[in-house]
Amino acid sequence: MLHIYRTTVHVKRVIAGLERMHRVLQPSSGRQRFLHTSLPVRYCSANVQTFDTMLSARRAEARRSILVQVSSERSYNELFQYCSQFGEIERSYHYRVDGDGDDDCHYILLEFASSDQADAAMQSGVFSSERPGVRARSIFLWFRTGPKPKLVAQDQPKRSLALVNGTQPIDDAELNGLLFAAESIDDQVTIMHRATKLNDLGKRLRFLAVRQLESSLQGMFPQAVAHPFGSSVNGYGRMGCDLDVILDLDSRSNDPSDRNSRLVYHTKATNPNERTQVQRQLESIGDVLQLFLPGVNSVRRILKARVPIVKYHHEHLDLEIDLTMNNTAGVYMSELLFLFGQLDARVRPLTFCIRRWAQAVGLTNQAPGYWITNFSLTMLVMYFLQQLPSPVLPSINKLIQLSAASQPTGSSPVTAAFGEGGPEWVCAFLKNPLIYGSFRSENQSTLEQLLVQFFEFYSQFDFNNRAISLNIGSTILKPDHSPIYIVNPLETMLNVSKNVNLEETELFRMQVRNALWLLETHGKDTTGTKASTPVELWGLGSLFGPKQHERITPQMFFTKRMLNVKDIFDEVPSDEPPLNQRQYRNSAVKNQIAAIQRDTKAEIHKLTSVDARSGSMDARTPSTIEGTGVKLKRNTKRR
Repeated sequence: MLHIYRTTVHVKRVIAGLERMHRVLQPSSGRQRFLHTSLPVRYCSANVQTFDTMLSARRAEARRSILVQVSSERSYNELFQYCSQFGEIERSYHYRVDGDGDDDCHYILLEFASSDQADAAMQSGVFSSERPGVRARSIFLWFRTGPKPKLVAQDQPKRSLALVNGTQPIDDAELNGLLFAAESIDDQVTIMHRATKLNDLGKRLRFLAVRQLESSLQGMFPQAVAHPFGSSVNGYGRMGCDLDVILDLDSRSNDPSDRNSRLVYHTKATNPNERTQVQRQLESIGDVLQLFLPGVNSVRRILKARVPIVKYHHEHLDLEIDLTMNNTAGVYMSELLFLFGQLDARVRPLTFCIRRWAQAVGLTNQAPGYWITNFSLTMLVMYFLQQLPSPVLPSINKLIQLSAASQPTGSSPVTAAFGEGGPEWVCAFLKNPLIYGSFRSENQSTLEQLLVQFFEFYSQFDFNNRAISLNIGSTILKPDHSPIYIVNPLETMLNVSKNVNLEETELFRMQVRNALWLLETHGKDTTGTKASTPVELWGLGSLFGPKQHERITPQMFFTKRMLNVKDIFDEVPSDEPPLNQRQYRNSAVKNQIAAIQRDTKAEIHKLTSVDARSGSMDARTPSTIEGTGVKLKRNTKRR
């Protein structure tokens, strides 16, 4: 349960962020209190939103919306009254983008009741004669100063701003205050998910970028469709995440043509090399984006990569966008992850928590490299949820069977949305809406229990010999010598974690064991009641708190130590009980600590024996390098 208000002395840390906490955790009904009802352990509903219905709803919202730049949020009353002449305004959101110096750019998103009303508002705009440049109509406008209003009392707008500065992510200090105010680690995971996930305004802005891309190209390519994928649509996106888009210039190329029509369009012959053709098309589209689309800047063309992309920044949306073509697997994978998140309400909060932990300890990085990516980490979470004694998620093969059983007799399977390169099982169950209500998990574990079990599972996993397969929900022998092998669910011959090297794999093993130890020793009952203990050092605060310099890293084992290892194991502080008298909630942690102690004492004994044998030699007799006559003075004392 969520109990945010506390009567302890530490509640002062939370008061500063109380208003933010109301916005993050307040129920949708608007009552000034927090949820005190138990969160559902099992989540299954026949009326759950599918991936296709979600995309259709977001596209419809973008079709009814315009974005207006204003001087500040105080301009909303005047903007509302002016734009109300075009139609009914249903929702409005405010946010700001950091500008040069102290001049921030303020924007208000207006959603009308219909797309015709939004078009009327957009068509009423005029071009500025003061700003030279290519004139292009778009949904991005700015609200210029009008005549001075008459000195009469003006009615307040019927609808207030739904959000003020709605794209500002929560900072670490405020998040730590919210986490400390929770009653349990289970509540901390839920609070962290709600406070950091991509909100409604963030999703709306991303679909505005999709709409701008489509409308700018549909004049020449009427069937052009931009398909968003990745964290922006799969339900695992956080505030500030990038937008990934796949552009399909001819979305209806597979539709049968009208045999009765005798007029046929002339088409340009394409390059027989598909990769070269995609590179040239993306290069030309990058020029269009940079030269003609308002708000688009910093266009970068990365055409020599394995998947050619065009990256650009949208200054009005404060958004980084990656554009690619003919990569339908990205959309199918997003739909699969969206389905996993809809099958059980604990999947997304647990994934958010583990991904933030990985970022805090340095396992993941925004730049490409040899480290674990967020996608690979998400695959590890999904596989763990499949391996529980009572699985939270089924295997993909199990979902295919459930989808086939739910199909009416004699009906044909629903085809994929676009492209022909998808595997057969995409048509079998991803597009079947009945699959969202076909599986019910019997697992009753809380988020806290699942988090601890995740670290226990991968602290003992055999990455050296076994590969992970979500399709069968089990492990297989590794096909190659990759340190971590995760079978791509769509293309089973590929490894999604092929980029991870051995050092990063060892770092992952160390960090999951360290996290397990931190949760064991920094529980609510051990540190949260001490007044002298910092508030961040319990629960999730101990996993990704502010003290990053205390994390275990491989570099620690290659630096010069100022402390004798023998002193650590031979001298027990008076205020600490011996190992055999300490109480552990987890027997695995106790066994690991005992094994480390035994191995270390054995190594120290070996070193001591070697020193004793070498000390028996005559230290006064200098040694000579054979064949050189150079004499070396032997050190009488080893370090």
